[in-house]
Amino acid sequence: MQTATHTPADETDTLTASLDRIPDREFGYEQARHLLWRAGFGGTPGQIDTLASWGPEKAVDHLLEVEKVPYEQPAADRFDKDIMRPPTQAERLEARAARRRRDEDALARIRLLRQQRQRQDRRQMAEIQRWWLQRLIESPRPLEEKMTLFWHGHFATSYRTIENSYHMYQQNQLFRRHAVGSYKALLYAIIRDPAMLAYLDNNDSRVGKPNENLARELMELFSLGVGNYTEKDIKEGARALTGYTFEDDEFFFNPDNHDKGSKQILGVRGNLDGEDFVAAILQQKACARFIAGKLYDFFALHPGSFEHDDAPAVTRVKARLAGLLRKSDYNVRPVLRKLLLSRHFYHPKVINNRIKSPAELVVGAVRSLNTPVRDMGVLLQAMELMGQSLFFPPSVKGWDGGRSWINTSTVFIRQNLMNFLLTGRLPVGYDSSAKKEKYDPSGLLEPLTSTDPAAARDPERVADYLLRFTLGKPDGQARAVLAEFANEHGGTVKPDTVTGMLLLIAAMPEYQLC
Repeated sequence: MQTATHTPADETDTLTASLDRIPDREFGYEQARHLLWRAGFGGTPGQIDTLASWGPEKAVDHLLEVEKVPYEQPAADRFDKDIMRPPTQAERLEARAARRRRDEDALARIRLLRQQRQRQDRRQMAEIQRWWLQRLIESPRPLEEKMTLFWHGHFATSYRTIENSYHMYQQNQLFRRHAVGSYKALLYAIIRDPAMLAYLDNNDSRVGKPNENLARELMELFSLGVGNYTEKDIKEGARALTGYTFEDDEFFFNPDNHDKGSKQILGVRGNLDGEDFVAAILQQKACARFIAGKLYDFFALHPGSFEHDDAPAVTRVKARLAGLLRKSDYNVRPVLRKLLLSRHFYHPKVINNRIKSPAELVVGAVRSLNTPVRDMGVLLQAMELMGQSLFFPPSVKGWDGGRSWINTSTVFIRQNLMNFLLTGRLPVGYDSSAKKEKYDPSGLLEPLTSTDPAAARDPERVADYLLRFTLGKPDGQARAVLAEFANEHGGTVKPDTVTGMLLLIAAMPEYQLC
C-alpha cells in the first residue's frame, strides 16, 4: 500500500496557489482517497489502493476519460414520453365544443383525464429519481455522474414547476452528454431545452411581450454573475429569446413570435437571436471566471470553508483556471485535469474540508462501504429530508451547499440513514431487507488481512485502518473509542464488531466531511 508523507508544518502552511502537477512520490493512499471522493463518490479500500499504485496522472485520466469505460447510456425511450403529451387536434376540438355548449359533464371528464395523467407523471418522476440514484450508485463512470449532478445544480430546473417528467429526463441526459465536455455547447443547448424553457417561462415569450426570466438567469446564474451585465442587457436578451419555445418534446423556433428588430446585448448590436445572445455572453471574460469559479467551488473549496489568509491563493487558482477555460474554448476537461492533478488540490487545507452533500453521503456510503442499497424509496426520502431531492432543487439558484447542509435536524437524519444502510434499522422498526441483506464488512478488510492476517485480530490496528479509510486519517481519541468497543465485544474483530465500529465512525462529525 502506498503512503504519502507530509511534514507537520504542512498542517499550518498557507494554502498553496500552485497548479503544478503533484509529484508521484507525494501521491499515495490519502491523495487517492481524496480524488475518489471529490471526482466521484468515494471508493473502497481496494479501489483507493489501485489509484494510489497508478500514480496521479493515470488515476485522474481514468476518471476523466469517461468514454473509455464501457457503460450503457440511457435510451430515449427508457421512460414514457407521452404521459404529458399535448392534446391532439380532435381532443382540442372536443374541449372547445364542450366549453361552447357549457357541457359540464364533458368538461369534468376532460379534467379527470388530465388529473389521471398528472398522477401517472408524478409516479414516473419518482421512477426517474430511483433510476438516477441507482445510476449514481452503480456507474463505473463516477465523474460523469458527479458532473451531471453539478450541471443539474447549476442549470437548476425543478419538476415541481414544469410537471413533465420526460422533459426532466431529457434534461438529465443533456447534462450527461456534456458532463466533462463543452460548457459552450451546453449553454447553446440549454436555451433550446424544453424543461428550461418551461421552467423560466420562455415558451410564451413573444414579440411585444418578452419574458425576462430566462435572459436574466442566463446571465446572473448560468454564465456571468451579478455585476457583469446591465438591466438593458436583460431586456434586450429577452427580446432575442422571443419565439424560443417547444412543441411536445422538441425545441421549436416560432419566427412569428420572434422580435426581429435591432438589439444591443453586452456591446454586440444587430438583429440578434438566442444564439447571438449566447455568443455575446461567451465573449465576456467574466463568463470563464464565473464557470471556473463554480467548478472550483464544487471540486475544491466551497466559499466560506477556508481562512481569510488563504483567499488570495484561491483567487489566483480560480484566475488561472479561468484562463485555461478560455484557452480551451470552454472545454471543461482540461480545466478539471489541471485542478485534479495540482498541488493545490491535494494541499492539507483542501483535503477533508468539504461537507458531503446528501447525494455524496448516500451514494458515497453505498459505494465505499459496499452496503446493501435496501430500499431506494427510503434513501430518496432521507435525501429530501436532508435538503437535496433529485430533480427538485429549491430554486433556480440550485442548492447552496456547504454549511447549509448541516443543522440539528439534518445531522440526526444523516445518522439514521447510516444506521439504516449498515443494519437495516429504521427510526421505528427494521426494513424488511435487514435479515436477507445483512451487511458484511469483511471485504473492506481484505487489503489489510491479505498482507498481515494477524492484523485483523488486533482491534487497534483495525481501528486505525478503518479511520484512515473512512475519515482520511487515524485519530488517537477515535482509535481508543473503537478499540474499547471491540474489547467490550470479546476483543476479537468479527463482522458484527466491524459493523459496530463503522456505526461509531459514521456518528462522528468528521464523517460528514470529504
